This record gives sequence, C-alpha cells and structure tokens, in this order.
Amino acid sequence: QVQLVESGGGLVQAGGSLRLSCADSGRTFKNYAMGWFRQAPGKEREFVAAINWSGGTTSYADSVKGRFTISRDNVKNSVYLQMNSLKPEDTAVYYCAQGPTRDRLYRLRTSYNIWGQGTQVTVSS
Repeated sequence: QVQLVESGGGLVQAGGSLRLSCADSGRTFKNYAMGWFRQAPGKEREFVAAINWSGGTTSYADSVKGRFTISRDNVKNSVYLQMNSLKPEDTAVYYCAQGPTRDRLYRLRTSYNIWGQGTQVTVSS
C-alpha cells in the first residue's frame, strides 16, 4: 500500500527558500507521475506543480513558475519541491499526491487518488 509522507515545511521570511520532500513507501513510485498541491486557510486546494515518471516533463502553476522547481529521485522513491523567492501568499499546507498515469500531468485535484498528510509552510513578511 502506498503511503506518502511530506517533510521540510517550516517558517521562513519572505525571499527565503525551503525544500519540501515527499517519500513514497510503495514499490511502484517510478510508475506514476507526481504532483504538489497547497491549501491556504479558507481556500480550495490548488495545483502547484507536477512531474512525470522520469522527471523529463514538468508543469507549474503560473503563480510559482520561475520560483519553484519540482524534481524526483526514483531510486529514493521521493519527489521534491524546491521553493525560492518565497512570498507571504505562498503560506499554506503543502501536499504531495500520486497521479493516475506515468506521463500525463494533471492539474485537477480530483485526478489524484493518493495523498500525503501535508506539511505547513509559513512565509512571514
């Protein structure tokens, strides 16, 4: 059974950086695209970034493009989100999720079936 565990969240000042990690305990990690989403208080969970099985294709929300980088390590069964130039509006709980296919990248929350428990990111101004 797949279990996703995020880590790396914390409190950072605006302009700073954080690197989130998501470890997959299953045996089929390399067979699926992965995504990162975030949810701020009182808001819907929104797409942040996605990556295909090999890491060769990525997709980003416009709000994070150029500041965030998604990557993966299929040996370590992990996906990462490097977040630079953080802004107060990036404050949210960040979730990783397993996509339904290897290559196609999805931005809809409902396309993802397996989720981690989330990690809090707080950016102070």
